[in-house]
Amino acid sequence: MTEAFDGKAVAQALGAGPGVYRMLDDQGAVLYVGKASSLRKRVGSYFSRPQLQPRLMAMVSRIAAIETTVTRTEAEALLLENELIKSLKPRYNVLLRDDKSYPWIHLATDQEFPRLGFHRGARGRAGRYFGPFPSAHAVRESIDLLQKLFRVRQCEDSFFRGRSRPCLQHQIGRCTAPCVGLINHEEYARDVRHTAMFLDGRSTTVTGELAAEMDAASRALDFERAALLRDQIATLKQVQARQFVSTAEQEADVLGCAVGDGMACVHALFFRNGVSLGGRSFFPRAPADADATTVLGAFVSQHYIEHPAPHLVLLSHPIEDDELLSAALSERRGGRVELRHAQRGERARLVEMALRNAMQAIATQKLSRDTIEARWNSLATLLGLETPPARIECFDVSHIRGEATVASCVVFDRSGPVKAQYRRYNIDGVAPGDDYGAMRQALQRRFRRAQKEHGPIPDLLLIDGGRGQLAQAEAVLSELAVQGVAVVGVAKGPDRRPGLEELVLGGPSGRALRPREDDPGLHLVQWVRDEAHRFAITGHRARRQKTRDTSTLEGIAGIGVRRRSLLLRHFGGLAGVQGAGVEELAAVPGIDRALAARIYQALHG
Repeated sequence: MTEAFDGKAVAQALGAGPGVYRMLDDQGAVLYVGKASSLRKRVGSYFSRPQLQPRLMAMVSRIAAIETTVTRTEAEALLLENELIKSLKPRYNVLLRDDKSYPWIHLATDQEFPRLGFHRGARGRAGRYFGPFPSAHAVRESIDLLQKLFRVRQCEDSFFRGRSRPCLQHQIGRCTAPCVGLINHEEYARDVRHTAMFLDGRSTTVTGELAAEMDAASRALDFERAALLRDQIATLKQVQARQFVSTAEQEADVLGCAVGDGMACVHALFFRNGVSLGGRSFFPRAPADADATTVLGAFVSQHYIEHPAPHLVLLSHPIEDDELLSAALSERRGGRVELRHAQRGERARLVEMALRNAMQAIATQKLSRDTIEARWNSLATLLGLETPPARIECFDVSHIRGEATVASCVVFDRSGPVKAQYRRYNIDGVAPGDDYGAMRQALQRRFRRAQKEHGPIPDLLLIDGGRGQLAQAEAVLSELAVQGVAVVGVAKGPDRRPGLEELVLGGPSGRALRPREDDPGLHLVQWVRDEAHRFAITGHRARRQKTRDTSTLEGIAGIGVRRRSLLLRHFGGLAGVQGAGVEELAAVPGIDRALAARIYQALHG
């Protein structure tokens, strides 16, 4: 403890109510953020205990100031604590780093023929959301199953609006082709309702309804429909038999926490409606001496403040403030949330499974970490660097014939990709196909912002391209007086074969290296380059798709889904509609001459 700071005196001056405290060092950096039911008692405990854990002793010795925020309740303190941990990232707190949102299944209800699709991010669109699912794979697997069962459309709206004939999904029996009117609204609405019931865990009710419809079709001598319903029921029962797990845990998360080898892992198993949705491993950043109880408590607090909690959360270790957490999460959920340390019976077996997965994830992560470390050391040797770089950035440019050009910047540190710091740059004001100009613009925007905001600068800058692209990077760095950055161009080898890349070194020598295919340093370069390429292509496709999302027939008064479908089917596509005159348009059933004139005017301006 510094001589200038009297922790006991500061604690005595604090109130006895709940709040949040922040411990700062002599540079003003936040060391630790904590919550308290009584600020005076909690802060005072750091300076009155006869002996603290080594981690706490090290932290207390650096405290130069303490700031506090008084709250009305402990629950408010809990929420504020997690917001501050997330924004300030204090050194001595356990920090949940993997905080990307979970994927969901979204059933749109703001459309004439609702679409079922993958969704990640803010849930602001009209419709119902089912989930969350532990991974994108789990969502896509579920959607694939629903295609076979209920055949609700999953195509993008722009694709749906432009159809004049059924697509391949209809031909292989995975869509009823509402785009061209092969199913009426009532039957499609029934399929949508059954889909929602299935995702709600009411598959038995769906089976009963389908069985009743099959019997009715048989009595009406509609044997073809009865056979289709029979096959649908058989598939549904197979799914029920394969997916049903236990009626005991209809809605629960099972958390197992393991600590070892300088890492902490929480593995979560997800159960919804008696069905296992799989699991997911999280690797919080934790102090070296943090135990499983501390890590698990921090995980529950931070994770479920951001994501919806189920009715039951089973824990591998007891955690502090479990009653407070339960009350806060119950309030946010609008229903009871139980936090249980399972020790016996079926619940204990589920927790043991989660714990084994956490231990295995740590072992796998350690192996991966050791491999990555070897790659970084090998890269330093390959490029002749004195020490392995701490931060690598790689730039790539993507477009098709100059359309919707996007440049990407990906970031890697010694732990691997730092996806939160990836950036894309929409390139404008550059001649179509001018890759050099696009690369130059992206680099200027990146490093000008870094200078303006005093942001991080990479130790190694990789440029996807040969000497020409490398020259653009060196010119930008020289123009902006950015120093201390090693620049390397990654040129594709003969026939663009992986392993035959040429690494062109920046600087006066401009030496070209051709590493062996099995060089670990080259493998790291390939990993970073491929990630930049993937990120650029994804951005380019998204930008290009925006220009295709709106049909030219949309926005014309009197043209809805049905008339648009009639027009496209009658003329064989949008080009045919655009080539038709007013008289030809008026000949389409449901299109009078006034509407035909509006359509012609809208298409020919």
